[in-house]
Amino acid sequence: MESIVLPLQQYGVLLVFVIVFVEQVGVPIPALPVLMVAGGVAAGGGLSVLAVLVAAMAGCLAGDFIWYAAGHWRGHRILRLLCRVSMSPDTCVRRTEDFFGRWGIGALVIAKFVPGLSTIAPPLAGAMRVGVGTFLVFNGIGAAIWVATGIVAGWLLHAQIEQLLDWLGRTGSYAALVIGAALLAWFAWKWWERYRFLAALRSARINVEELYALIAGDHRPIVLDVRTPSARLADARMIPGSRFVDLTAPDRHLADVPPHHDIIVYCS
Repeated sequence: MESIVLPLQQYGVLLVFVIVFVEQVGVPIPALPVLMVAGGVAAGGGLSVLAVLVAAMAGCLAGDFIWYAAGHWRGHRILRLLCRVSMSPDTCVRRTEDFFGRWGIGALVIAKFVPGLSTIAPPLAGAMRVGVGTFLVFNGIGAAIWVATGIVAGWLLHAQIEQLLDWLGRTGSYAALVIGAALLAWFAWKWWERYRFLAALRSARINVEELYALIAGDHRPIVLDVRTPSARLADARMIPGSRFVDLTAPDRHLADVPPHHDIIVYCS
C-alpha cells in the first residue's frame, strides 16, 4: 500500500489541481473519484484537507474562467465548437440552455453535478454576457459545493478507500490494465454513439444555399427556430421569416403549421 500512498502524499495536492483543471477544460477525465481518494487519504493524515480543497478550487475556477472568457469573446461560436468535439453532440448545448432558461444564473451552481454540463455552462454564461463578478460568485459556489462533496465523501469512505489503495498496491499493473480497458471501452461506446448521431444528422440536412433556393422559389418552406430562449439571447441572429417554437410546449406553436408543407428546422 505504501507504493500508492507515498506518491499521493508527495504529489497528491498537485495531482488534484491538474486533474480537476484538465476535466474543467473539457478532457473527459473523471475528477470526482480523485477528490474522493484525496479525501480518504486526508482522513488518514496523509494530506491536508485545506490544501486539497484549495488546489481543487483553483483548478476548477481556472478551467471554468478560460471557457467563460472564450464564450464572452467568441459568443455562441465557441458553443458550436464544443458541440463539434463533444461526445454527446445532440445534447451538449441544449441541456445547458434549458438549465439556464429554468434556473437563470443559478444553473452555474447545479451544472457541476450534471454530466456534460460542467464544461458548457461557463462559455454559455460568457456568451450571454453574464458579468465577471456574478459569474465568479455563482460558479465559485457551485465549485465549492462540488469539491466539498467529493472530499467529504472520501473522508466518510476512507476505510473503503484504504482497501482500494491496498488492492491497487498489490495488483499493480493488472489493476491499471483493467482500469485502462474500462476507460477505452467507454470512449469507444461514446464515439460509436457520436458517429451514429452525426451520420443521421448529415442525412437529413440542407446547406444555406439550398435553403435560400427554397425560400426564393414558388413553394416557400416553413422555417422553425427551435433554439432555447437563452440561445436566442446569446445569438440574436435568425433566418428571416422563421417561427420560434418552444420545445417545452410545441403544440401551442405548431397548431397552425400545415403538415404537408416543406418544413425546415434549425437549432443551435
